[in-house]
Amino acid sequence: MTNQSETALTRMSKYGSRRRRGGSRRSQSTWSHRLMEYALLLLGSVIIAVSFNVFLNPNQVASGGVSGISIIVNSMFGIEPAITQWALNIPLFLAGTVLLGKQFGVKTALGSVLLPLLVFLTRNLPPLTDNMLLASIYGGVLIGIGLGLVFRGRGSTGGLDLAAQILHKYTGIGLGLCIALLDGLVIGTAGLLISPEKAMYALIGLFVTSKTINVVQVGLSYSKVAFIISKSEQALQKAILYELDRGLTKLQATGGYTGEEKTVLMVVVGQTEVSRLKELVRRIDPGAFVILSDTNEVFGEGFKLNGTGGTSP
Repeated sequence: MTNQSETALTRMSKYGSRRRRGGSRRSQSTWSHRLMEYALLLLGSVIIAVSFNVFLNPNQVASGGVSGISIIVNSMFGIEPAITQWALNIPLFLAGTVLLGKQFGVKTALGSVLLPLLVFLTRNLPPLTDNMLLASIYGGVLIGIGLGLVFRGRGSTGGLDLAAQILHKYTGIGLGLCIALLDGLVIGTAGLLISPEKAMYALIGLFVTSKTINVVQVGLSYSKVAFIISKSEQALQKAILYELDRGLTKLQATGGYTGEEKTVLMVVVGQTEVSRLKELVRRIDPGAFVILSDTNEVFGEGFKLNGTGGTSP
């Protein structure tokens, strides 16, 4: 009995040790993930600040947001843009916390203070161009890259995004429309107080920024998702798995007109594999019904077979 008890205690000790090691690894992973998020917030904010000072502010391209307001105020009264940004960001963050609840967290508070600080520290960088079109395009690209990195780090730079959320909550207007209205108001004000021509360049910068954010968030590569309805479903499944080397998912469906039970094959392929998929379908079942559509992002196990017989998510 004594030996059995000692054996049981030894096993429990080993189990507890493994649990502690597992918990330690999870804790380290969590901390490294958080550090990466803060690093992205910092890097993105640096890029935004530099772009603001070398492209947008010297050319008075007020492409929306608190930064656009700070450019207007600077052109009218000579007040340092960073001061205006602090004066707007901090009250907006406090108002957002009071009116919307404590949902923004440390990173939003940090971004609201950090970005104006970096704008202030980089204020003496020389402008890289006095061409308005180049300034709006390159400034828009870099601002978009910076914001995209901040968003990937699950952070925020505060500003008019918080005002848009407040407006959305208390008016019922869509959030996207609220953001567009506030940015449009800033650009319209710049057109009246600075120059209509510069306001048009600001629109270009805003458009480029929005497209660049999307690229940073989802990447340049697009995949295709195919939905295939075929009478030769088993043969197609085998060809996709072992000739195309792609996983797939079988969905059960009912014909709307006939009421017949059908199997739909769903498969995700890269752009270069679309033609191969079409050839497989035509070869096995020329009468198959196929729907192809774009998908920006695919992740998770089973996207590729890798010899283990997995299926797509």
